[in-house]
Amino acid sequence: MKNIKAISIDLDDTLWPVEPVIRLAEKRLHDWLDSYCPDVTEGYSIDDLRKLRVTVAEAHPERTHDLTWMRRHILKRVLREYGYGDEHLETAFEVFFAARHEVTLYDDVLPGLTALASRYPLACLSNGNADVNRIGLNGHFRFSLSAREVGQPKPHRAMFDEACRRFELQPHEVLHVGDHPVQDIDGAADAGLRTVWLNRNGASFSGNRAPDGEVASLAELVELL
Repeated sequence: MKNIKAISIDLDDTLWPVEPVIRLAEKRLHDWLDSYCPDVTEGYSIDDLRKLRVTVAEAHPERTHDLTWMRRHILKRVLREYGYGDEHLETAFEVFFAARHEVTLYDDVLPGLTALASRYPLACLSNGNADVNRIGLNGHFRFSLSAREVGQPKPHRAMFDEACRRFELQPHEVLHVGDHPVQDIDGAADAGLRTVWLNRNGASFSGNRAPDGEVASLAELVELL
């Protein structure tokens, strides 16, 4: 793949599987609430809190790109519902947020990022709220962008446009790598970036814009480039 001068990379389900991380974080939070705010857990199971998240998203569609706001808003709501003050909010959220960063990287990630960063400036682009500083990956990236920071989630082009601006490159000079056919591949292609679909599970592509390349790991991406 020629004339690539920088690479942007998705995080969740690209560098680590995200579902077990979120389930762990939700359990840690529920356990903490059970210890310190037991009335909340008598009224809300983990599944009930997930359903409440859907309700809040439907009521505030303009805030769904900000997952930190969503989690904090739900926590504040259930704490107040049972007469607990906001003094519990920060600690409860930090319990969740700390567990959210207990990720297990795919085996190819660290050697892959090291090899890629030796050849290209890298950035991470995510709709989630993972912080690469807390995970310890920040040394591989020039910068990170989130939907919360930009104000729009992928596949909206805002995040891709901002990445190109920070790289000081034209879109066709930037390669975006991600697992999601629509959020990553369609979104980046519509913004003019080159794309590689990281398909770890041998899935069929369900997007509208065929990627410029397809790999099963970052090791294969290094070979492709």
